[in-house]
Amino acid sequence: METVNFLLDRPVALLIVLLVGALIGVAFERAVASADTAKRKAYWQGRNAQRFGKKSAGLRKIEAAERGQAIRSDMAADQLKIVSRAKFTSRSLLNKSEAKVFEALDKAVIARNPKWQVMAQVSLGEFLASPDKDAFFAVNSKRVDFALMDEHCRVVHALEYQGSGHHTGASAAARDAVKKEALRKAGIGYHEVVAGHTTPSELRALVDRLVPAG
Repeated sequence: METVNFLLDRPVALLIVLLVGALIGVAFERAVASADTAKRKAYWQGRNAQRFGKKSAGLRKIEAAERGQAIRSDMAADQLKIVSRAKFTSRSLLNKSEAKVFEALDKAVIARNPKWQVMAQVSLGEFLASPDKDAFFAVNSKRVDFALMDEHCRVVHALEYQGSGHHTGASAAARDAVKKEALRKAGIGYHEVVAGHTTPSELRALVDRLVPAG
């Protein structure tokens, strides 16, 4: 009672006490409300995790793919700008000596089996596959001069034309060794046509040996 009378005699002190009490009450209510909100949030997150856990993993994959697509789109846009500023001209796929070999090879293959085809300058990545990404990238951009494709559009034999323009040296030999090994492991034959040492009749004999009669 004395405390009350003391506060009543001093209105400023009473106002301070009431204000402090009000602030404490507001802070307590906010703390309780925040705790309830956290509990409800945790509850629904748990429910959603149980109901949509697998879907959430799928969504994460989709989001990752979308990010990758966005990066590729940006790269494509940059490449388009570069290409738009550049000048391009058409050039022959084969040089003169390679073109003569292709013509003779094509005629021999068609005569032997019309369902087979001769392809020129084919990247190994177009007809080889490997679960080892590093191994695939090692051969992806390497090419063979000619590829013999069967009626099922599968490359069965690869032919390399060793002409005067063929690169020589240790690095060229190493690149050829990589191609040979990849083709060997895929069960694809590898054969060389040497300029000046392979006559048209020898080329026809090679085709007769490699291509089944149709």
